[in-house]
Amino acid sequence: MAMAHSFSVCLKCYPWSLPHPSTLNRSPSSLSSSSQLCFSSSPQQHQHQQLLPPDFTSKQLLDTLRRQNDESSALRIFEWASKQPNFAPTSSIYHELLRKLAKVGSFESMTALLHHMRRAACPLDKGTFFILIDSYADFDLHHEILGLIPLMETQFGVTPDTHFYNSLLNLLVEANKLKLVETAHSQMLSRGIKPDVTTFNVLIKALCRAHQIRPAILMMEEMPSHALSPDEMTFTTIMQGYIEEGDIPGALRVKDQMVECGCSCTSVTVNVLINGFCKEGRIEEALSFVQEMANDGFRPDQFTFNSLVNGLCRAGHVKQALEVMDLMLQEGFDPDIYTYNSLISGLCKLGEVKEAVEILNQMVSRDCSPNTVTYNTLISTLCKENQVREATELARVLTSKGILPDACTFNSLIQGLCLTSKHDLAMELFEEMKSKGCQPDEFTYNMLIDSHCSEGRIREALSLLKEMELNGCARNAVIYNTLIDGLCKNKRIEEAEEIFDQMELQGISRNSVTYNTLIDGLCQSRRVEEASQLMDQMIMEGLQPDKFTYNSLLTYFCRNGDIKKAADIVQNMTSSGCEPDIVTYGTLIGGLCRAGRVEVASRLLRTIQMKGMVLTPQAYNPVIQALFKRKRTKEAMRFFREMTEKGDPPDAISYKIVFRGLCNGGGPIGEAVDFVVEMTERGFIPEFSSFVLLAEGLCALSMEDTLIKLVDMVMVKAKLSDSEVSMIKGFLKIRKFHDALATLGGILDSRKPNKAYRYRLR
Repeated sequence: MAMAHSFSVCLKCYPWSLPHPSTLNRSPSSLSSSSQLCFSSSPQQHQHQQLLPPDFTSKQLLDTLRRQNDESSALRIFEWASKQPNFAPTSSIYHELLRKLAKVGSFESMTALLHHMRRAACPLDKGTFFILIDSYADFDLHHEILGLIPLMETQFGVTPDTHFYNSLLNLLVEANKLKLVETAHSQMLSRGIKPDVTTFNVLIKALCRAHQIRPAILMMEEMPSHALSPDEMTFTTIMQGYIEEGDIPGALRVKDQMVECGCSCTSVTVNVLINGFCKEGRIEEALSFVQEMANDGFRPDQFTFNSLVNGLCRAGHVKQALEVMDLMLQEGFDPDIYTYNSLISGLCKLGEVKEAVEILNQMVSRDCSPNTVTYNTLISTLCKENQVREATELARVLTSKGILPDACTFNSLIQGLCLTSKHDLAMELFEEMKSKGCQPDEFTYNMLIDSHCSEGRIREALSLLKEMELNGCARNAVIYNTLIDGLCKNKRIEEAEEIFDQMELQGISRNSVTYNTLIDGLCQSRRVEEASQLMDQMIMEGLQPDKFTYNSLLTYFCRNGDIKKAADIVQNMTSSGCEPDIVTYGTLIGGLCRAGRVEVASRLLRTIQMKGMVLTPQAYNPVIQALFKRKRTKEAMRFFREMTEKGDPPDAISYKIVFRGLCNGGGPIGEAVDFVVEMTERGFIPEFSSFVLLAEGLCALSMEDTLIKLVDMVMVKAKLSDSEVSMIKGFLKIRKFHDALATLGGILDSRKPNKAYRYRLR
């Protein structure tokens, strides 16, 4: 609520404790000085003579009042004018003053003005009181409104009629105050005021909004008992109710009933049904319905075309939507902001950002000004496509056109910067966001806290949490879960436990993600007993442990070689109704292999195959690696081939294990050569240390030509530059294989600094 301006002319001060409508019951003489229109001298009084001529008319006074930016200046002018001999107050002048007071919620001042209006013998009507009623609604004082009606009648002699109650009922329906609608309707009937068709239509709208379609139909069927017939609005409102419930057949039945009752369909009804088809994604039916209605004389209008464009775009048929827009132009309708925003959104969902920008340029060239929604759609998509620079430029365009960026704009840009690891720039934009008066929300803080945690900046993340608290920004489980995860990953488990406890103190419900994150952190810190206790607490709080909970404990026991306890975890998991997944079995297979029980791991692999699960590399890789270590190369390769044929495709680790096994296993060198060809064709670069072993073997067997071909293949797959390729080929040409491999290894090493390819030729 904006703070009212205090002024000495009409009000000594504005009362900001919102009064009960009973203040209307007091006579002007009993009103406090703070609510009376007490006119006193003012230093600005002489300025009003410059605004109005001495012989001003009521219209000139009204125009002058309308030009005032605040209620205090308007009342000062009114004070000056009321003292002039030619002053003739009109309802329009009082209404203008009431509206200005209504904007700031000065209800007692409005009361005083109503009494002033009555003393001036200026007629008060229902429209006068609706200004007061609207103001109560604007300040969410709907429960006080009904108390105004008896006072309006007894103190000011204004009797409510059917039209008045219809407006009041509609105001309450639009505010979704459905209980008050029922009360107001009962009050209307108790006063003997007869409802008309509009009354029933408003009540039916209220029922439909409350998802009470059947009572709405019964109310429509009640209308003839009041000598009233349903009109198009009645039927259309019920149709809209069915559509909101996703029941298009029900809406069509009402349409047929409407025609049977002799009530013809207008464009409003047809458009409601077309929009319903489009919202449900039933585009073909929408187009067929348009054609059917067109045969009956229906002419599509702006709303029709926009509904079709939006429906087609939401269904991914942007090309057809563009064709509808062309037809729209042919029919003489200009595409509006809704049309263009639908097209831009549709293109962005398809990843066609360039085409979306072309539509933006087209709308500007046709004098249709983009709004914040237009720009935010494009900015969000550009950020998701890692085109943060382009998104930032578009945001600058937005600002240059006088469209202020909102929280959605800043959040998209901040998210884009975080995803591209530009954390410092994200924080700069965050500070700019606040400096421009745009309040960060939970989404903003969550992205930045997650970004800080991923960079190990825990102090900064905790500082943002504190800032949220100071700014009154709601903190939810997602924010705390992000912090707990970041603390666990940075080995600050004690602080994670403190945040976990803080959630309870703040009244924020801890969910499965909260517990699973901390349980996993405790397991990683080898505090498995406490992790087990936390799982028990989780169950006591009514949360069922899931596969993530059990897999964390399972991973701990498998890494520590405690296969018995690991098997117990899987057994408990199954008995609790939580079906183990491929991650569970893969973890257990890895544990068995590390414990030297490769035969048991192989049998488990076969067991889960029989369950119909698609095996992943995580399940196969430990078995293949264990077999290679035992020089059981043929069995290892048989499992690898089985994975390529029956399971998920091998991953980079699979190829690394097999290639290293073939190079270290002393098997046929030709098999290792063939495998290099196979893996490079699949898009994987061989592990360089193993490749060096293969190179040494090829050189020892005088198979240098084969080595040269393999190096060429690796260079192509690694996308080396022309200069890099020329350098390596130069060494190969003069048979300096050591230098060629050293250069290739150095280049690959520089591309992956965390994974060095250093080696020594023996």
